[in-house]
Amino acid sequence: MALRLSPHMTVMQNAVQKAAKRLLRDFAEVEQLQVSIKGPGDFVSQADIRAEQTIREELIKARPGYAFLMEESGAEGSDNWAWRWVIDPLDGTTNFLHGIPHWAISIGLERRLQDGSTEIAAGLVYNPAAAEMFWAEKGVGAYLNERRLRVSARRNLNEALFATGIPFAAVAPANRLAFARTLGGLMPQVAGIRRFGAAALDLAWVAAGRYDGFWELGLKPWDCNAGILLVREAGGFATDPQGGDPRENGHVVAANPTMHPLLCAAVLDGMQAAQRG
Repeated sequence: MALRLSPHMTVMQNAVQKAAKRLLRDFAEVEQLQVSIKGPGDFVSQADIRAEQTIREELIKARPGYAFLMEESGAEGSDNWAWRWVIDPLDGTTNFLHGIPHWAISIGLERRLQDGSTEIAAGLVYNPAAAEMFWAEKGVGAYLNERRLRVSARRNLNEALFATGIPFAAVAPANRLAFARTLGGLMPQVAGIRRFGAAALDLAWVAAGRYDGFWELGLKPWDCNAGILLVREAGGFATDPQGGDPRENGHVVAANPTMHPLLCAAVLDGMQAAQRG
């Protein structure tokens, strides 16, 4: 029997499915133009913008009073919002540009509570190329299409497969050095470390038990909000390395309950080693 989606999740899934149709057409054209003299950077930027516009239009029609935080267009709506959409229309742009079918649309929905704090109420990460819709709502669980998700049950580091985001030129030097220190400490202890180039999907794959954990420093809200909820609703933990809210600093450590404290300690060691030089 098909799952009955909430009104919020119905709106979110309809919006990303509409945007995905155009992204898939653009993706096919990117593959054809890889060796062309036409500069693909502008094309991919246009794909991002068109997808964001489509998602925004669909969400406004359904929930006209909600605020937005979008990767391409920034913040929109009241500063004193009660509900806010957090949107990455194309996570994994470099993969998209190179014809690699590992990219996603990510939407998180934040709610402001009576005490003024906020929480992630719903999130989805959709990979159109694989037809995989990861979605979660607070207190409802995490799902891949219609299948309930649980984080992995691995307990030993030497069996663990972790994911991360290898820093590139735009990443702050301190975060690059911290990454190197963490990677150097973890590599001899684990079964493998992967870098697939889309943080939202990395987090979704932790929720699905494909990875045992994930870490990255300096993520933006649109990179990780939906994925954070996915991991938590699948029975895992998603915090910053000190156990706080990763939305405050963008430092995300997500893993199953056994691996989470071990991965937090490794990332924190790497950050402290980087501070010492």
